[in-house]
Amino acid sequence: MKKAKSDTLDFIPQKDIVYNKLLPYADRLDDESNDILSKIKGNLGRAVQLREIWPGVLFWTRKLSTYMRLYGRKFSKEDHVLFIKLLYELVTIPRLEISMMQGLARLLINLLKKRELLSREDLELPWRPLYELHDRILFSKTEHLGLNWFPNSVESVLKTLVKSCRPYFSESATQEMLDEWRPLLCPFDVTMQRAISYFELFLPTTLPPELHHKGFKLWFDELISLWVSVQNLPSWEIHLVNLFARLANDNIGYIDWDPYIPKIFTRILRSLNLPVGTSQMLVPRYITNAYDISHVVLWVSSLLGGPSKQAQEQLSGLFNSITSFFHPSNHGRWLMKLMKLLQRLPASVVRRLHRERYKKPTWLTPIPDSHKLTEEDITDFVESMMQPVLLAMFSKTGSLDAAQALQNLALMRPELVIPPVLEKTYPALETLTEPHQLTATLSCMIGVARSLVSGGQRFPEGPTHMLPLLMRALPGVDPNDFSKCMITFQFIATFVTLVPLVDCSSALHERTDLTEVEREMCSASAEFEDFVLQFMDRCFALIDSSTLEQTREETETEKMTHLESLVELGLSSTFSTILTQCSLDIFKVALEKVFNFATTNIFETRVAGRMVADMCRAASKCHPAESLKMFVPHCCNAINQIVLNEEELDKELLWNLQLLSEVSRVDGDKILPYRSELVQILQLTLHLKCKQGYTLACNLLHHILRSTALIYPTEYCSVPGGFHQPVSDYLPIKDWGRPGDLWNLDIRWHVPSVEETSLAFYLLDLILQPELQRLQRFAQGDQDMSRDDVLQSLTIVQHCLLGAGGLMPPLKGEPIPELDLLHFKGSHKHEFDSRWKSFNLVKKSMENRVRHFIALLLFLYFFVVNQLRKLTVEGCQYRSIHQALMRDLLRLSTSTYSQVRSRAQNVLFTALGTYNFCCRDLIPHVLEFLNPDNSSVTQQQFKGALYCFLGNHSGVCLANLHDWECIALTWPAIVRSGLSSAMSLEKPSIVRLFDDLADKIHRQYETIGIDFSIPDECCTVAKALMTAGNPVPVEPVPSEEETQNGLKRQEQKNSEAIEKYKQLIGDLLECLSNRNMPWKFEHIAIGFLSLLLRDDHQLPPPAVMFFVKSLNHDSLYVRKVAISAVAGIMKQIKRPHKKVSVSPSELSGDRADNEWLQYNSSNLPRTQQDWDHCVFVEKTHWGYYCWPRKLMMYAPLEEQPKHNLSREEMTEREQIIFDHFSDPVFINQFIEFLSLEDRKGKDKFSPRRFCLFKGLFRNFSDAFLPVLRPHMERLVADSHESKQRCVAEIISGLIRGCKHWSYLKVESLWELLCPLLRTALSNITIETYADWGTCIATACESRDPRKLHWLFEMLMESPVNGEGGSFVDACRLYVLQGGLAQQEWRVPELLHRLLQYLEPKLTQVYKNVRERIGSVLTYIFMIDVNLPYTQPTTSPRILDFTERILLQLKPLTEGDEEIQNHVIEENEVGEQDERTQAIKLLKTVLKWLIASAGRSFSTAVPEQLRLLPLLFKIAPVENDDSYDELKRDAKTCLSLMSQGLLYTEQIPMVLNALQEIAGSSSWHARYTVLTYLQIMVFYNLFTFMSDQKAVNDVRALVIQLLEDEQLEVREMAATTLSGFLQCNFLSMDAPMQAHFEALCKTSLPKKRKREVGCIVDTIPSADLVRRHAGVLGLSACILSSPYDVPTWMPQLLMDLSAHLNDTQPIEMTVKKTLSNFRRTHHDNWQQHKQQFTDDQLLVLTDLLVSPCYYA
Repeated sequence: MKKAKSDTLDFIPQKDIVYNKLLPYADRLDDESNDILSKIKGNLGRAVQLREIWPGVLFWTRKLSTYMRLYGRKFSKEDHVLFIKLLYELVTIPRLEISMMQGLARLLINLLKKRELLSREDLELPWRPLYELHDRILFSKTEHLGLNWFPNSVESVLKTLVKSCRPYFSESATQEMLDEWRPLLCPFDVTMQRAISYFELFLPTTLPPELHHKGFKLWFDELISLWVSVQNLPSWEIHLVNLFARLANDNIGYIDWDPYIPKIFTRILRSLNLPVGTSQMLVPRYITNAYDISHVVLWVSSLLGGPSKQAQEQLSGLFNSITSFFHPSNHGRWLMKLMKLLQRLPASVVRRLHRERYKKPTWLTPIPDSHKLTEEDITDFVESMMQPVLLAMFSKTGSLDAAQALQNLALMRPELVIPPVLEKTYPALETLTEPHQLTATLSCMIGVARSLVSGGQRFPEGPTHMLPLLMRALPGVDPNDFSKCMITFQFIATFVTLVPLVDCSSALHERTDLTEVEREMCSASAEFEDFVLQFMDRCFALIDSSTLEQTREETETEKMTHLESLVELGLSSTFSTILTQCSLDIFKVALEKVFNFATTNIFETRVAGRMVADMCRAASKCHPAESLKMFVPHCCNAINQIVLNEEELDKELLWNLQLLSEVSRVDGDKILPYRSELVQILQLTLHLKCKQGYTLACNLLHHILRSTALIYPTEYCSVPGGFHQPVSDYLPIKDWGRPGDLWNLDIRWHVPSVEETSLAFYLLDLILQPELQRLQRFAQGDQDMSRDDVLQSLTIVQHCLLGAGGLMPPLKGEPIPELDLLHFKGSHKHEFDSRWKSFNLVKKSMENRVRHFIALLLFLYFFVVNQLRKLTVEGCQYRSIHQALMRDLLRLSTSTYSQVRSRAQNVLFTALGTYNFCCRDLIPHVLEFLNPDNSSVTQQQFKGALYCFLGNHSGVCLANLHDWECIALTWPAIVRSGLSSAMSLEKPSIVRLFDDLADKIHRQYETIGIDFSIPDECCTVAKALMTAGNPVPVEPVPSEEETQNGLKRQEQKNSEAIEKYKQLIGDLLECLSNRNMPWKFEHIAIGFLSLLLRDDHQLPPPAVMFFVKSLNHDSLYVRKVAISAVAGIMKQIKRPHKKVSVSPSELSGDRADNEWLQYNSSNLPRTQQDWDHCVFVEKTHWGYYCWPRKLMMYAPLEEQPKHNLSREEMTEREQIIFDHFSDPVFINQFIEFLSLEDRKGKDKFSPRRFCLFKGLFRNFSDAFLPVLRPHMERLVADSHESKQRCVAEIISGLIRGCKHWSYLKVESLWELLCPLLRTALSNITIETYADWGTCIATACESRDPRKLHWLFEMLMESPVNGEGGSFVDACRLYVLQGGLAQQEWRVPELLHRLLQYLEPKLTQVYKNVRERIGSVLTYIFMIDVNLPYTQPTTSPRILDFTERILLQLKPLTEGDEEIQNHVIEENEVGEQDERTQAIKLLKTVLKWLIASAGRSFSTAVPEQLRLLPLLFKIAPVENDDSYDELKRDAKTCLSLMSQGLLYTEQIPMVLNALQEIAGSSSWHARYTVLTYLQIMVFYNLFTFMSDQKAVNDVRALVIQLLEDEQLEVREMAATTLSGFLQCNFLSMDAPMQAHFEALCKTSLPKKRKREVGCIVDTIPSADLVRRHAGVLGLSACILSSPYDVPTWMPQLLMDLSAHLNDTQPIEMTVKKTLSNFRRTHHDNWQQHKQQFTDDQLLVLTDLLVSPCYYA
């Protein structure tokens, strides 16, 4: 399979870019690429070995990525592997600057992209360095303290990087990863999310089958059972699904998914969040944590096929159940997801088919034959999707998704897909009243175009539809309806591109070997000419209706409107497509027509003129010789005649010029015959007075020069070789819809011939020379010119350059020495320099004339761009002339006119992007304008300079280059510019500029590295790169001495970086010390300083001093920044604590594995000795799931850094902080500020302040407690919210900061804190309870509960004691809950104690306490989960709790009377009866059930079922908010429970409970059973459907309730039945139909004549009920298919109509059903009518037309 070496290369390239072979200079490419590649290898290898990351490594890696863009992966396999290894080593350098890491990572991703090129044998990469990189950045410990600034893009770059490296991880990697991350699997903890997302990202799934036992088999069962056992969609479940989807896709046929398929589809359906039933509550978590559709699609498409076919059945079920949601009348937030599913699924199946049948086999595991998709599989798949896709065509979100789906489905089965689309398209083309229908069907037709036109064995009659469609689409070219017009153009262009427009009808007589369809196509092709001419007529009409005169007065609006320009584009591209695909005969007719149209009318040149000229240009592009012969002489004559008398411009002249300039855009050699005429015209018109005139002439010049001087492709036809052979040899209809063949594309190139170049040079000498000379004389002051003349000259010069720029040499000039990097030589043609100098002179003379400037700028701009074109090969040498150019641009960028400034700035930014190193050269010049000492600066210059700094939104921002030198210059300068005389804060535009600039710097700043070391591993790989494989680099491997020097330079560079860092901070501090600095600039400077905190280098002491002092600054902004900064400084000066690794087995002894971790009040460390011997495990997740091999623990106290340092032992930075915080005056002021309100009612507990206090107490132990204590005592007693919040922040910081204090200190701390907290909790208010909750939760986070036993014991002291009223009780519970929730599974004893304490209190009267207790119960029972592979925890069990509660609720379950909420909210004296107590208890239990629906991981189904009957009894039927709390809660509770996920084994239990309730005496309960059933079945659809008995039970239950004596219940049962039929849960079979028909025939007792005014019987007779049940059954069946007419429907409608005159309520039901049927079937009645016989239609028409009122 390997390609042979080519003659010029000495290696087999990995993967070349094939299109390069088609370039006109393809023969030179190999030498070029070899040369560049050897340079890259040599220089990159040297740069790494000489330890020069910047600029060496970065420059050459950038070159490598440009090389790959130009030539693909054109290097040998060994080079490829070495490049990857080298980049992998570089990316994983631990201290590498982030922006460099990202750049290198992107290149590495690109090198790894085509994974088929390198197999696992060729390359193995370690996974751990990547994991460490990922962990260091995405879970950074210091980012939240502002010590690291990462860009937003870093996350996606890292993820893509891991994905690219994943296939090459070693075979032992899976086991190592599991060992690493399994201990983190604690579902109550945030680490769960982390572990599962690591699994999703890192676990390799592409191992070959023989290694599966080392791959997914190690974890599959464990993770899938985890997935199955979780019911309430925690956020990590999404990552699991993504992992399974990838696993399924990579290992089709190696995993048996069958047992899980119903579960998978049930969960997918639940994840779509579709609304079901009437009053549905959505759990908010389901909306945010829904599955990612793209992974769902991947999973489903990987499950299809295989022997069992189960997945396809379920998929058909899924689409059947959700089809009606696609109907355009339905709309909601779920619609986007459904559309995405629809659009992506067919694409995914097509990709899989391609992989199975067409893709070249690679080293990746192939799919076994047994599991490949068969033809039958594909047909089933397409059939299951057709109905929803056809409905979605007209969706409100637009038809694009449906069109993409149809395109992919049509690729697989055109015969199933295209006919129904055609059925919708033909009527849509006929109708005039429904434009949306037309645009939707046309866009879908565009999607299936190729499948239609190419026919093939599956759909041979496809092509015959082509012409009728085209002809009928023509009326769509309609000047009055823009969107219709555009879609029609697109439609026509698409079809014409696929089909050569050649009349083949003569073949009918000449050839005998044609099939029937081919004969039909041949005879139809005679209409092509007709089609083209009709299309042109339509276009002419369109143009006539859009001339400028008709639509607008002759104003200065030179531009077309936006819509017009789109129409122009559509028109010209469609027309040129048609002409390119035409045969020569048709073309000649068309040319004649367009020529006549263009020459018999005169158009204005702005709108209509452009469109006509475009059509003419299209003609001349196709067949230049024929077209030019007609157009050029005509235009030239016309112009010559008019020009002679010209002052006021003649429209005819303008029009002819425009026409001529457009038709001349053809190949150079076609223009040569007309050169004398054209030159004559140019000489006549270039110096017209009128601007419009000479601009058109300049365009003509530009086009002539371009077509003679450039290289470009010339052949545009869809079939190589064109259509001009006789029909007998070549039958064009065989080419319909044929794909292009890359190797026979036969592209022809236009390469300028000698004659053409000489014509170009002749023109330049004739036209450009005199202009330049005039300008030069003007510039030197020898000649006078008016401003208009100057503009005219400049325009001419500009167009010459635009056209012939390719012939000019690059700019000469001296290379600039200090930027002297790498030289390549450009080529020199022509004496261009003189012109360039004269150009500079002109510019000087025109500093202040605005309009000319703009032309000049364009000119400059094109110059720069033109340079760009030549850069790639010739290198980008930044020469002195470029330097001069840049400075001139800068001068223009700061000119007085705003329009000039903004144009010039754009050019400048483009140029900056081109020459890498010129930024540094330019910065000092920009800074000149901001310098406060420079008094001559105007405001305009000042603003211009600021704009230059700001940059445009995409390009470089000069103020934020990732380089110390630049920042050290720019940041202080920006701050100092506040003192400049040109700066005025009164001008809003200047203030806004500074705001934007500061904002941009903050947004884009990334931490800049100060350590540029390259480790030795990189050097060995680099050395290998220089010595291995061809082409061998010329550069020598560095000698020993050179490498030593490199090391020295690296050290020197690192120390220089640190020096610059310090100097920058010094400069900023110096600016801040200036008294005259306006406050705005002070803020900017402080903002800059805060960006400079780092985690690898401490802040210099003066800056520490500054920030600590700023804590008490007058300005709130400054204080906020200072608080964050000081918190960061605390982290920097923290002394590291020593850790030792222990093996968990030694700690725990022989008792239960993790019991010793749990809180046990009989065994708490209450003495110094116990405390020292106790092993504290701070993190909550350790030991829950499994132990890590090595657990890192803190070493004993005596090995830790010394705690109570005296001032002498401290470092300088520590002393600064120590002095300030020991100073009572400072502290007074500080606390004063902290306890101020910021925004009333909006403030929350501030994590920044918490970090500050935590750092203080951690670094300085209890040194500051004595000073702070009086403040804390004072604040706690004050109930103001800001005071309480302040003390809460201090206390949480204290508790977390005392982690390493000695026992005595901790003990005395708690002696101080417990009374404080007691006071605080008794003073708690509605504003502050949330802050105290956060305080305690923060304090308990990641701390061993045994360390905090004082806190827990204090919080457990009777939280609900009624002191201070119900509110305080609720708050105390809230605070306690915050602490316990953080401890998760480690405090079972406390949970038991709390439950015991709360149980008697469950009958609480007050609502807020009840709600809080409900929430606390959720947390108590949350730990009671039954996850696989873990022992059940010892925390309280829901089961025992429910048993106890049911006993107390007995009085309610036994009685039959309705439960009323008649509790008076005051506590009455005396004991209330059991019943009232039970109602109160029930209210609390409901709160618990509602709270746990959104939070717990699994639903305790068996336990909840026992409460069901009671809830059904209470829940109201109507949707009415006026009900009391009890009923509302019951209703919410049922709604949430019905959405729960059920397991197969739980279904019988639930159904039994429901059947029991359906027999209850309360009709409310029976009614609610039905609504419960609807939601429950839909949300567990496939689980139910995989259990036949369950389906039968549900069906029996619904049919039983259809015959209920209560009317409302019967009607609800009918609705439920109709829903089940609609989502195909039940099917409409013969026995069911027979059953209903039998019921209908129940005879009714005769009506007795009643007296007038006698009361009607209230209880219906049993017969009436049964008869009504039958009618309702029929009605349910009819309403179950709202959008189509199945075969059984007509008969049922007839049956139903017989009952139209029955007694009520039957008559009502029939009427409702018929009106609904009419409403839903009205849209497509024409199609639906066909299902009925004539007699049936007669009856129906009678029924559906409303009866006459006068009969």
